[in-house]
Amino acid sequence: MKRTKKACKPLVIENDQVVSLYFDARGVQSTMLRRDPYALALGYTRTMMGFLLFQPFPRRISMIGLGGGSLAKYCYRHLPDTAITAIEINPEVIALRNQFYVPRDDDRFRVVCADGAQYVTAPDYRPDVLLVDGFNADGLPAELGSRTFYEACRRRLSDDGVLVANLVTDEPGFHRYLRALREVFANAVTLAPSEGSEHNVTVFAWKGTEELPSFTTMLDRARELGPRHAVNLHATATRIEYGKRFNWNRYGQAC
Repeated sequence: MKRTKKACKPLVIENDQVVSLYFDARGVQSTMLRRDPYALALGYTRTMMGFLLFQPFPRRISMIGLGGGSLAKYCYRHLPDTAITAIEINPEVIALRNQFYVPRDDDRFRVVCADGAQYVTAPDYRPDVLLVDGFNADGLPAELGSRTFYEACRRRLSDDGVLVANLVTDEPGFHRYLRALREVFANAVTLAPSEGSEHNVTVFAWKGTEELPSFTTMLDRARELGPRHAVNLHATATRIEYGKRFNWNRYGQAC
């Protein structure tokens, strides 16, 4: 998701195995497997699907940042009763949707060209899950990691909704983003090291009074959901459990 005044032109690089989206040569934004276009090829996207351990059957999902549409496509296929809205600010990214097999808009799926930070402030339906993966060539825009943004996300969520954010530990603003999340969601936030990445972490923050599900509960849900999904939720439950050991004094805590 691009948020600078001068939009980064997306670059598609492909070979016999994959089609990948870049904004520059420093890092891949999204990857699609030719043999299975609906699969989640990048590990961090599989970890983000850990929201299923909190919300197994969400009615509505909103996504900030479309990219190559990996999460949008997966949710569209594997959550057939869920309404999905993907918000993307860069029309040139949206223009690539056919190349990445992103579904056409229909009665339960739509792509909206809009500023995600503004979108969450507008009155509309309240999603049960809000996925935030809005990186551009410069990293995560500060607007998508501010306390103001997370406050708007929390208000927008349903009463038991879950926010899922992809963050990168070696970004200059990482600690600031985590502090903002802790300030807004208090103790209802946890981290999980993202699969297949040294620097990505997935943050889960939830609304309501419920505590983090116990490891046993997460494993039970992973087992129940296993036949419906093409991701290893058992492994994700283990990552979330491991995240309880993170040192919040280092990774950011409420002031």
